[in-house]
Amino acid sequence: MSNAYEASGVNIEQGYEAVERMKKHIDRTKRQEVMSQVGGFGGLFSLASHSYKEPVLVSGTDGVGTKILLAQQAGILNTVGIDCVAMCVNDVLAQGAEPLFFLDYLAVGHNDPSQIEQLVAGVAEGCVQAGAALIGGETAEMPDLYAKDEFDLAGFCVGIADKSALLDRQGVKEGDILIGLPSSGVHSNGFSLVRKIFFKDHQWSFDQCLSDGTKLIDALLTPTKIYVKDLMPLVKQGLIHGMAHITGGGFYENVPRMFNEDLCAHVQVTSWEKPLIFSTMQELGNIPEEEMYQVFNMGVGMVIAVAPENVDTVLASLPQAVKLGHMTRKTTTEQANIVLNFTEVEA
Repeated sequence: MSNAYEASGVNIEQGYEAVERMKKHIDRTKRQEVMSQVGGFGGLFSLASHSYKEPVLVSGTDGVGTKILLAQQAGILNTVGIDCVAMCVNDVLAQGAEPLFFLDYLAVGHNDPSQIEQLVAGVAEGCVQAGAALIGGETAEMPDLYAKDEFDLAGFCVGIADKSALLDRQGVKEGDILIGLPSSGVHSNGFSLVRKIFFKDHQWSFDQCLSDGTKLIDALLTPTKIYVKDLMPLVKQGLIHGMAHITGGGFYENVPRMFNEDLCAHVQVTSWEKPLIFSTMQELGNIPEEEMYQVFNMGVGMVIAVAPENVDTVLASLPQAVKLGHMTRKTTTEQANIVLNFTEVEA
């Protein structure tokens, strides 16, 4: 048999091996609705067992961004798959939908079955954390597009909700209380700035430690937190009026996405403790505080709006969450839909 394709840089046999290595990780994500096996032309997922009156499918797609460059350079490959899933399922969750299944797209310069297994193992772990099935994907070996050690990872998620239970801009009301759920760190946004600060401007090494002793690479590659299992029960109980996933654009861009233009979110930024990684970056980069909240999550990965009478119930279910602020009617003097208060409020 001719080896012309291999001579061009694509190894079919290694592709087969990579698929075999994936199977045990994919099996961890199985749900009863999955109808297909790995290797088909499409993933099959049955909705017959769901009893929604007006079912709506909610989809989201994303990648890992330039955080993936650090994973490549550090040789730490089993966490960015969690990031990829998290960026998608948290967006779907923000609409009030339960994630059902996920598909990934992995592009590599060289098909190394061991490397691919680690990446897909991360994707599978993210799916397990989200309760979503990994029902398919694609691995593309493209030696002319990527260098031998380069890869990229993206994917998409599909979730489901009853039409009446969707979280949209109409749900958040004047007087609602804003509650924040802690992030696990930088998550997967702002890494072009992260890399510039630490590695271009200050030449930090991966093993250099923050002031608390944490290695820099460990702090930066901590996977994005997945909030599905914490928040979905509250969504189904009707206790959440709105939800904002704090991703690219930080607080200023994402919080206003969950309510109408006639409202304004007031956030007291001294109400929670910021992870050390953010103050370290701010100091090294000499970044204004307002800009930090425009780029990063600053320690809060998800913001939810809750009716005042339900706050105690919600906080009891989310022991690490904190009250961040409240919703008001937007006044004629307010130009923006969010106001961040940076001064300490007296008790």
